Amino acid sequence: MPVPSDARIDIERFWTTIERSAEIGPGRPGGLSRLAASDSDKEVRDQFVAWCREAGLSVRVDGIGNIFARRSGTEESLPPVVMGSHLDTQFNGGRFDGIAGVLAGLEVCRTLDALGHRTRRPIEVVNWTNEEGARFSPPMVGSGAFTGAYALDWARGRTDEDGKTIGAELARIGYLGEMEDKPHAFDAYFEFHIEQGPILDREGMQLGVVTGGFPSTGMLVEFKGETAHTGPWPMERRKNALLAGARFLVAVDDLGWDHAGSGGKATAARLVAWPNKPGILSDWAQAVGDVRHPDPVTSEVMAERMRRAAFEAAAKADCGVEILDIWKWGGRIFAQELIDQVRDSAAALGYRHMDILSQAGHDAYYIARHAPATMIFAPCQGGITHNNGELCTREDLEPGLNVLLQCVLERADR
Repeated sequence: MPVPSDARIDIERFWTTIERSAEIGPGRPGGLSRLAASDSDKEVRDQFVAWCREAGLSVRVDGIGNIFARRSGTEESLPPVVMGSHLDTQFNGGRFDGIAGVLAGLEVCRTLDALGHRTRRPIEVVNWTNEEGARFSPPMVGSGAFTGAYALDWARGRTDEDGKTIGAELARIGYLGEMEDKPHAFDAYFEFHIEQGPILDREGMQLGVVTGGFPSTGMLVEFKGETAHTGPWPMERRKNALLAGARFLVAVDDLGWDHAGSGGKATAARLVAWPNKPGILSDWAQAVGDVRHPDPVTSEVMAERMRRAAFEAAAKADCGVEILDIWKWGGRIFAQELIDQVRDSAAALGYRHMDILSQAGHDAYYIARHAPATMIFAPCQGGITHNNGELCTREDLEPGLNVLLQCVLERADR
């Protein structure tokens, strides 16, 4: 049965799934704390799988815990059109970041069922594992392992603060499957997401056409010093790893202010040390920082300055230093044909829209290496995110959901 051009998703049905998700893994009032491979992650995965099976989708789990739910097409041999995002959250997370994108894919499938339409190509909805990187570093491990950016054994071996590996924790909750010999082909990938910034809300736009992402670099740095008594030990003989990490992160923050006028940002994200107690100098510290800028050349300059800052901080504290990991994302990575399709669909549906760059990391960045990909942004009120005050309304989300429906339908039937 052909689908009418005025077909729309059922916003109340979609909102019901959002509200049910918001009951799982509560954090601070109004928010969530649903870390990857935790018990609450298992609960929301179980709920998602149940919804998918109720909708007639077949479900499988790969070797890093990514969940793929498939709606068959009339020509099953064709590569699927894929939608997805993530169900895990930050320690102080909101109810929409990532979650809206996964449940949007489910809602598109439900809508097509209600319309009695079977697309030519199969459609898949995917929940990517550990997008946030809150429990296991780095972020976007699931999509990175799927595309081969990370070796599977390396990805499964990422540890949390208690030394538990993501592979073992996925197995514990029942979501460690088998990896494909190589990732199966996608015809196209669409990721619906809240903006996680104030631009769309400030400009009164109903959706953002994402043309790329801020070129960004994250860095995990380890400092090694020597324990000593904080009283009698001479200043000139101290090797305080905590101090080295702190100086590094202050330098990272200064980088952000140096480039703030042109849109640059830098974040002192994390510092841990041992023993980190009064009366004793710490002989070990790890720090995480990241930099990003809309201009790729400036972004690389900031990344190099961040790298140098690590060695300068270590030298000043007379400590050893090692950069344990560097991760990069962003740039003009999305497929122009899909960007144009989103823009044209938004215009055809009469929605106020604008081109926008993503300032955060997303699974779509890794998938863009594997298949044509793009993103659709919905406004979030005040741009507040990674915060229990994160807020969207039905009206904020509905335009982007309808554009997603039309784009996926057009692509899957071509």
